[in-house]
Amino acid sequence: MDYKEALEYINGVSWLGSKPGLERVGELLERLGRPQDGLKFIHIAGTNGKGSCAALLSSVLKCCGYKTGLFTSPYLFRFNERMQINGKQIEDEALADTVSRIKPPAEAMEQHPTEFELMTAAALLWFKEQSCDIAVLETGLGGRLDATNVIDSPEVSVIMNIGLDHTEVLGDTLEKIAAEKAGIIKRGRPCVLYQQQESVMDVIRARCRELDSELTVADFSKIEKEFDSIYGQSFSYKGEHYALPLLGEHQLKNAAVALETVEQLRKLGWKLEQGEVEHGIYAVSWPGRFEIIHDEPMFVVDGGHNPQCARTVTANLLNYFPETHRVLLVGMLSDKDWAGTMDILNEAADEFVATTPDSNRALPAEELGKYLEKFGKPVQVCPDIKEAVGAAMDSAGEEGMVCAVGSLYSVGPIRACFDLH
Repeated sequence: MDYKEALEYINGVSWLGSKPGLERVGELLERLGRPQDGLKFIHIAGTNGKGSCAALLSSVLKCCGYKTGLFTSPYLFRFNERMQINGKQIEDEALADTVSRIKPPAEAMEQHPTEFELMTAAALLWFKEQSCDIAVLETGLGGRLDATNVIDSPEVSVIMNIGLDHTEVLGDTLEKIAAEKAGIIKRGRPCVLYQQQESVMDVIRARCRELDSELTVADFSKIEKEFDSIYGQSFSYKGEHYALPLLGEHQLKNAAVALETVEQLRKLGWKLEQGEVEHGIYAVSWPGRFEIIHDEPMFVVDGGHNPQCARTVTANLLNYFPETHRVLLVGMLSDKDWAGTMDILNEAADEFVATTPDSNRALPAEELGKYLEKFGKPVQVCPDIKEAVGAAMDSAGEEGMVCAVGSLYSVGPIRACFDLH
């Protein structure tokens, strides 16, 4: 099996969709010899911020000398982004080889694994064979029944900011969703929590008490912002100073969660020297999260795709570009709360360009554009992403700025317009 055939096989089961449950991935891993056994993990769940936290922890652990695996989803440009070791994506040949060994046991199963289950198994197999010291796993959907929850006992469980997303699967209240995310907490293992709504934190506290899991809640009152610009920010947390290339106040909070996780790892005996931790925070790379990819006009791309993300993007735009003419290039998936997201983003928009994300679940640009007309601002409809980028830049002019937001599925094609891969 070559790389192209591997991707065709993985994508070929996408029709199975998301099927919560651990039976299929558990059976597949049993047939593969349980590669997850013997590996160390940090397991991260949440609605928003889990990818940023995973990237921060991966960068820190790498800088501290540990061979660190990272499993995230979805990808922005290439499928290989989903599996990395020490910041390097899996090679095409290695991915093809790994998938070729997973296919026979998967095909032998009565219930075929889903795409995400196949990739979870592939990542665990690759991390084991590459002798990773530790792997950072980001859940795909929820926690309790997410394929990544097949692992027995992580070093630390991390639960990030929780919002209303995937309500048809996880529940229609924040508390129900929190209960699903809390499913990654394991008996006797520490848990770190993003500080948030009290009723949500109460759900996590109750689960931690039940499982005798030590809970640490990141204390955002201990964050002191020192410097903030479009080129990065610096801050202190509990008296220690850090520089962070990721933009936005929310990234300071994500970093605080990562730093509390570092502290828990230290208690478990991991050697994480403070200078190397600081270097890891400074060296983190996480594209597509309020990322500046061009100037004149300034062009920002953000994968935010729900109202919670929209509030963050709006706050960032008003903070970093308060007097600038702001053109919002927007495209969303039809199964997201696209109307609620647009209602929030409107606060920071001077005009809109509507496009269609690269997904079969995309909301047509024409339908989105019709909705945007209610705000009484200029609206252009450009279904083709490349044309939409050109239209938005023309509207912004050299003195204005563009922010592309609404879907991670648009980030890769937009970055490609600027030869960023």
